[in-house]
Amino acid sequence: MVFSKHPVSAAMFMIVSLVGVAALFVLLESFFLAVLQVLVYAGAVMVLFLFIIMLLDVGPDAAKQKITNWKTGIFGFFTAALLVYLLVFLGNSNDFVNEGTSSWPALIEDSATSGQSLPFSTNVSSFGYGLMTKYMLPVQIAGFMLLAAMIGVIILSKKDVQQKNDG
Repeated sequence: MVFSKHPVSAAMFMIVSLVGVAALFVLLESFFLAVLQVLVYAGAVMVLFLFIIMLLDVGPDAAKQKITNWKTGIFGFFTAALLVYLLVFLGNSNDFVNEGTSSWPALIEDSATSGQSLPFSTNVSSFGYGLMTKYMLPVQIAGFMLLAAMIGVIILSKKDVQQKNDG
């Protein structure tokens, strides 16, 4: 449903998929992240996107226009290649590797028997501390990506003022 011709219905389907991600967080017993997912992404960010789509009056006619610029294709290719590089090569660093058991129930059982705390926490203050210290750069990058997506929506859906006045 991502390829829906109507931008509002495509945004609604994206809300459904974000609620599905929140359901996965619930299955992982990370209730705080599930609530944050619903409140921040499915709530605030998608409502903002819907307001932008509705205020700019983007209809299914805008989806019929095809971008034939070869520079756009090259930019998209290099952006995708950079993303794959970041995910494959930088994602294999030792910061993300769990030493010891790799399965979820075994990790919980090992931490319960040894008396050690899990490498993650359900405590809100430790979650916030991690976001503002160790993971501050990824949070900032995600914020800039959201900003770039919002600017991209505005640029792509902007109608030519002279064309509107002439017709």
